[in-house]
Amino acid sequence: MGKARHFRRIMRDGAAPIVDLVYPPRCPACGEGIGEQGGLCAACWEDIAILTDPSCAACQRPFGPSGVTEGGLCLPCMAKPPLHDGIAAGTLYTETSRKLVLAFKHGGRIAMAPMLARLIAARVPPGSPERVIVPVPLHRWRLWRRGFNQAALLARELEKLGCGTLSVDLLQRHKATESLGGKGRKEREKVLSGAIALSGKEGWQVQGRDVLLVDDVLTSGATSSTCVKVLKKAGARSVSIACFSRVLDEALDHAA
Repeated sequence: MGKARHFRRIMRDGAAPIVDLVYPPRCPACGEGIGEQGGLCAACWEDIAILTDPSCAACQRPFGPSGVTEGGLCLPCMAKPPLHDGIAAGTLYTETSRKLVLAFKHGGRIAMAPMLARLIAARVPPGSPERVIVPVPLHRWRLWRRGFNQAALLARELEKLGCGTLSVDLLQRHKATESLGGKGRKEREKVLSGAIALSGKEGWQVQGRDVLLVDDVLTSGATSSTCVKVLKKAGARSVSIACFSRVLDEALDHAA
C-alpha cells in the first residue's frame, strides 16, 4: 500500500507542470491566478471566516468577548438541547465560502474536495479509527443528475485524513424532497418525514460506535437532525456533525 501511494505521488507530481500548462491554476472563488492547483488567492483566504474559541460546548457557536468560559452552552442549546453531540464546521458561511460551495457542488469542481476537507478536519476533535464517517445522502435522481454526492466526496477525504472509517452508503434518501428554504420547523419535519433511513440492515455498523455525519453546508439543521435521529435509533453512541460551512450570521463578528 505504501509503495502504491508513493508511486501515485510521483506520477501526480511529474504530471503537475503539464496540468498547470493546460489548466493554469486559478482561485476557485474569484478566478484570480494562483501559484498551484488546489488553493485560494490571498484575498479570498482573508475572507474565509474560521470559528474561534471560546465556543458553545454543544454546537460550536462562538461566544466572542462575552466572558463565557469554555465548556458553557449558548442560549439556543440551553433552551433546546440538540440531538447531535457537537458540530465541527470548517468555516462560517460568507460570500467566499458560498462561491466555493457553488463551484464544488454545482460547478463540478470535485478536485476541491481535499482542500475543503482539510478545513473541516482542522475542527474535528480527535477520535478513534473505529469512528464511522457517514455522508448525508442524496436521492438517487439528484445523484444521477449531479453525478456525485458532494458530502460523500468530503467524507472520503476525511477518511484519508484519519478522521475515521467511511461507510458511504449507510444512509439512503428514499424520498426526493423539495427545497426546505423558507419553511418553518414543522414544515421541514413534514417534508423530511420518512425521507432518510438506513440502507438495508446496515445498522450494525454504528451500534455502540461514534459517528461523524458529513455535509457540505449546515443551514437550518433539519436534514442533519433527521440523519442524527436515524443513526441514534440504530444504536450509535454519539453523532457529531462535520461540515465545510455553517450558516451562522450572528457569529461572523467573532470569527477569525
